[in-house]
Amino acid sequence: METLVINIPDKKSALVKQILKGLGVTIKSETKDQLKPSEYATAINISKDDAKKMLHDISESRNEWERDI
Repeated sequence: METLVINIPDKKSALVKQILKGLGVTIKSETKDQLKPSEYATAINISKDDAKKMLHDISESRNEWERDI
């Protein structure tokens, strides 16, 4: 069996999941690494704005790292 990760826009998520399930695809829930800012803020007990900034900083850092390799 093969594992494939697909990022789906929130507005299309329900439709895409419905189609994939119809094709027999097993859909797993998001991992802790893919939390939304509000979920992340709740998990580590900080404000939503601080969580958004932290996730943005992490994303920017990764982008810089990927450019350098």
